Amino acid sequence: MKNKFSKISPILLLVTLFTFSSCDDTTDIFTVDEAPIAPVLSELGISSIELDPVNTNTPALTFNWESAEYGQQTAITYSIEFSTDETFTTPVTVSSVTGINAVTFSMSELNSAVGNAGLNPFEWGTIYARVISSLGSQNGVPANSNTISFMAYPYYNYVFDDYFLVGDATAPGWNNNNNNPALFRDPNDEKLFTYTGYFGNGMFKVLETKGLWQPQWGTNDGTSIEVNPGGGDDPERFPNAGSSNITPGYYTFTINFSDDSFTFESFNENGIESPLAIVLQGSSISTPISLTALNHDGHIWYANSVRLTPGSFQFSLDGTAWGAETGFSGIVTENGANIPVIVEDDYDVWFNDLTGQYILIPLNL
Repeated sequence: MKNKFSKISPILLLVTLFTFSSCDDTTDIFTVDEAPIAPVLSELGISSIELDPVNTNTPALTFNWESAEYGQQTAITYSIEFSTDETFTTPVTVSSVTGINAVTFSMSELNSAVGNAGLNPFEWGTIYARVISSLGSQNGVPANSNTISFMAYPYYNYVFDDYFLVGDATAPGWNNNNNNPALFRDPNDEKLFTYTGYFGNGMFKVLETKGLWQPQWGTNDGTSIEVNPGGGDDPERFPNAGSSNITPGYYTFTINFSDDSFTFESFNENGIESPLAIVLQGSSISTPISLTALNHDGHIWYANSVRLTPGSFQFSLDGTAWGAETGFSGIVTENGANIPVIVEDDYDVWFNDLTGQYILIPLNL
């Protein structure tokens, strides 16, 4: 079907909407005679909001707007954009709806939205908001609304992904919820992870969520990573995508989610002795917590569900303090800085005495 106006004005905007089905391709062509009337975003009933980290499902803010006008009957898509500056230098789309004129954000949704836009946790900041109307799947004939603003005080928005080992070459075997060791995230590159430790006779894969088989990473060609995000085919196993098991020993597995690459290289652990005890201590911990070494690999240590409060801590290795300046993940040095904790939560803590790497994985953020 084609809908056209008989009169063509000097301003002619053409939007082509493509609708695909499994059998054929239908093209609808809409000709808009004049520039659209932009939507009008209503002012909010409040000027500031402190986001609640406890009642996260409670409604926080509702955005309402008057419809855009395109001069014909067609579904209009509305995208809400946030920015930390009024010129929308680096805007983020925080919601998109079709055919309706209001969106309500819960506390957690608004917290994520303002965090993605660039606000820091535990600081008041200004968010600028606008609505952009458009037609079709290609977002044709966009029209920007007026801009409104509000102040927000977000709680912590945990933006990192975490990854875990599974497989008969690793401590948990082919059990996806068996205290699976975490990969160690590079403190300067959130897409780069390594794991140095003992791998037994077998192979392995990488999971994003303990207890779930997808998303699941492996390799189909032995050189690059592949993922089944869910509903697809599982990739083959690391490290070679074939049937050859790993020769038992120590290796460094490196996986880069930025360029989908990985390496699996031998590691010489000779001369590196594990401490007799590793303890967490500092202002973030009410009582010192002892870590436990994996039976599979005595160089990998862990403590599950440790309650950490805002403050800092260090790793005590046989009474000597080791620390670093980066929270959530990093590499300790002897008598190094206190490791910062900026948000209270229960954490799984992993430490590698071969490399000095640590990672803190929050369980509720």
